[in-house]
Amino acid sequence: MAVVARAKNTTRPKGRSGNPAKAAAPQRTARRATARDWIGGARLRTLTLGVVPVVLGTAVAYVDSKATGDFGAFLGADAHLAIALLALAVALFLQIGVNYSNDYSDGVRGTDEFRVGPARLTGAGLAKPRTVLTVALTFFGLAAVAGIVIVMLTQLWWLLLVGAAAIVAAWFYTGGKKPYGYNALGEVFVFVFFGLVAVLGTQYVLIGQATLSGWAAAVAAGLFACAVLMVNNIRDIGEDTAAGKRTLAVVVGDTVARVLFALFLLLPYVVLIWFVLLYFRSGFTYFSLLLALPALLIGVTSRKPRELITALQLSSFSALAYGVVLGITLAVQP
Repeated sequence: MAVVARAKNTTRPKGRSGNPAKAAAPQRTARRATARDWIGGARLRTLTLGVVPVVLGTAVAYVDSKATGDFGAFLGADAHLAIALLALAVALFLQIGVNYSNDYSDGVRGTDEFRVGPARLTGAGLAKPRTVLTVALTFFGLAAVAGIVIVMLTQLWWLLLVGAAAIVAAWFYTGGKKPYGYNALGEVFVFVFFGLVAVLGTQYVLIGQATLSGWAAAVAAGLFACAVLMVNNIRDIGEDTAAGKRTLAVVVGDTVARVLFALFLLLPYVVLIWFVLLYFRSGFTYFSLLLALPALLIGVTSRKPRELITALQLSSFSALAYGVVLGITLAVQP
């Protein structure tokens, strides 16, 4: 009977959507958002997912073009640092924009009313929905500006379409009437945009081509992004189910979701074999398993939300360690 009563009391709010014109302000307004709340809303622990693909894309661009003796032939060697930093800015601004957009869309849709974790800006009534939306759009705009500068420097005008697709994908993760994040497609899109597009895009704007090593690095980065998203959604299976949010974890169930998390987290180390065979020093990247294995153990066995947050953080930092160590070992190849 207690379960039935809970179900009756968790009816999803009606009339809410990711459309700003239809958004209704949340009912809870305990206090105003502080600077710490806004920083928390950016979800800094997820920003490694923006850093890793750019580091890997830059590293494979360098090592592959160095092998042929034409590093700098596409743009000129002096332009590479600026392009790499602009690519990093695009990735980070998009990631922050996604995080604030997710906060806004889940809040106005009523999904966050079922949360048991840290309060969200919109869902907890800490900030006005339109303010959170404005911040999200500002970061999307900053990403667009950095992307346009890259296009102007490289003269690769078709990249404007790629950038537009990335921003649209970022918004419709939880925004709009039919967000794909509510229909078990979140992992697909993060694999594509935080793996394939980010790594291969970075490599291409630096050397004008995408190589096999670039594809291998892209797959590894995408799998790490999927692992972080999956463990986050495992933590929220109960709340998301109550809110009608059909993440992949909700659709496949707790047990299968944990198996998928383990695969997403470990497969990058299988991909790493490609680099070890080509560049022996890249084997040092396996030391990042010192972070990945505890994340795996916690993510597969724990039932406590706080411990699953720890698994998320460890997964995120293992991805960063993987990307940085692999990038360094590729850069110092003789």
